[in-house]
Amino acid sequence: MKNWIIHIIVITIVLMVVDGYMDSIKLSGVGAALIAGVILSVLNVIVKPLLIILTLPVTVLSLGLFLFVINAITLEITAGLMGDAFEINGFGAALLAAIIISILNLLIQTFIVKPLKKGK
Repeated sequence: MKNWIIHIIVITIVLMVVDGYMDSIKLSGVGAALIAGVILSVLNVIVKPLLIILTLPVTVLSLGLFLFVINAITLEITAGLMGDAFEINGFGAALLAAIIISILNLLIQTFIVKPLKKGK
């Protein structure tokens, strides 16, 4: 449970950073980013594994790069569920945001979260 809350906080921060730097993504506020983080986490647990299994041949042929497309799809689903509170202007913006979110999430997990867990 504690790891899930940390993951939601990291996703919320990353979504706010992406919202600040990309004009094609709009969040209505911190609350919307938090709700989007929860929805995105739930989708990553339920929908993302199904999409990975369904698109496994394409993912293997693209050497894993198709996973960014799957992440963009989950972002689009999140935006669709949230309505006006979270807007993405097109699939290209969702794909670019998915790449940036993946990189930022990797950096935060590697350089902040894991060292804090080891310090306990």
